[in-house]
Amino acid sequence: MEQNNIFNTVFKVNHAGGTGSCFYLKQYNLFVTNYHVVEGFKKLAIKDNDQNSFLANVILVNPVRDIALLQAEGDFSALPEIGLSNVEEIRIGQKINVAGYPFGMPFTVTEGTVSSPKQLMNNSYYIQTDAAVNPGNSGGPMFNDRNEVIAITVSKFNNADNTGFGIPVSALKEMLESVNELDRNIFNVQCPSCGVLISTEEEYCPSCGEQLNKDVFKERGLTDLAVFCEQAIRDMDIDPVHARVGFESWKFHKGSSEIRLFVYQRAYLFCASPINILPKKELEPVLNYMLMAPAKPYQLGLQGSEIYLSYRVHISDIFSSYKDEVRQNITKMAFMADALDNVLVDTFGCTFSEYTKKDAV
Repeated sequence: MEQNNIFNTVFKVNHAGGTGSCFYLKQYNLFVTNYHVVEGFKKLAIKDNDQNSFLANVILVNPVRDIALLQAEGDFSALPEIGLSNVEEIRIGQKINVAGYPFGMPFTVTEGTVSSPKQLMNNSYYIQTDAAVNPGNSGGPMFNDRNEVIAITVSKFNNADNTGFGIPVSALKEMLESVNELDRNIFNVQCPSCGVLISTEEEYCPSCGEQLNKDVFKERGLTDLAVFCEQAIRDMDIDPVHARVGFESWKFHKGSSEIRLFVYQRAYLFCASPINILPKKELEPVLNYMLMAPAKPYQLGLQGSEIYLSYRVHISDIFSSYKDEVRQNITKMAFMADALDNVLVDTFGCTFSEYTKKDAV
């Protein structure tokens, strides 16, 4: 399999707790990630590197093995098949590639070698590598030189400079043996002892009596601020699950323009959109327009050559009698950004921002 096919099978995981990575197994029509990547969430969004977002349900988790399986809404039949390697073939010094979205950045592949094929840590065995592994890589695949998956990347270990770890693919293969009996419409937990699938909240496995992770069935709630912001996003006809990129942080496209909604210094709520790039010449007309345009309560500003439309309010206003006005202003700004980027291109010769969704222009 060529590397561009690897690119196509690895997606970013987004939810209200942060971001991670996952990869697609065509044979099972499922996405694979770490349990700790999705812990506390049963519905989330996955996104390819073309910024196409898909809703996904967490349908099976095994907290002890730190593996989760996702069922996504969408047609992924055009994606290529990737193979699962034979772990017994892994050797020290073998070349390895780590694919994913470190720090939530675009798709990245880093290369290294296997330092240990069977490193014992926290009562579990991992593949150890010197390839760069960073937060956000968790849940993505480690590939061998035949582009077969040999492990699921883990980046939850601290104080491990120049060291990355992966859950051997053998653990994933054992988990996949239960897929045929899996009800994909509900959340399931696999007992770490006997392997039975449990779909109702239990403290102990009803089959073998093994004590289960006490929080495995719990879902993380949203803060009052997040509930407020997500209502504004719904008013744009966007499912806020698609927009979540961390705690009280959202990023999405309304039409062509990227909208960023986030909290700053626990005091202000910002809504910002990078809409255009200044033209290379004849700047005076567009700069005059930016100064004179009746944009209030919004602001047109520059960061380098990038033109931003933004809106800022103090968080206290969100919990005051102005809350409805603030929510409406957030929604209206997204529609304004989607229209204004075209005006600046057509009237002043600006170009679209690098963050613009080109197929929505």
